[in-house]
Amino acid sequence: QVQLVESGGGSVQAGDSLRLSCAASGRTFNSYPIGWFRQAPGKEREIVATTNCSTGATYYTDSVTARLTISRDNAITTVYLQMNSPTAVNAAVYYCAAVGIGTAQGMYVGSCNFWGQGTQVAIYS
Repeated sequence: QVQLVESGGGSVQAGDSLRLSCAASGRTFNSYPIGWFRQAPGKEREIVATTNCSTGATYYTDSVTARLTISRDNAITTVYLQMNSPTAVNAAVYYCAAVGIGTAQGMYVGSCNFWGQGTQVAIYS
């Protein structure tokens, strides 16, 4: 089992920066990939970025590469999503998720066994 708890969401002005955190517990941290997903109002949940916590490899959805960075701190079993200069398109509920068996590169919504509760990000101008 893996438990995931997101934090760091809130209301941020367009152009500022924001860092989301996902604290993981349960299974050995570097034994499974973790990803960030988001769901905007009226839209389906979509993948944003994933990381292999063992190798450090990262993968991004093409449309978000420019402003979002996924990273992890193995010492405190936490994965981050850094948002720089967010715009209205970044407003959503952000979730972290993990797969029991699989790869970071192959993650998608349906492949994830474990989900956090989500953290809301609102962008104002």
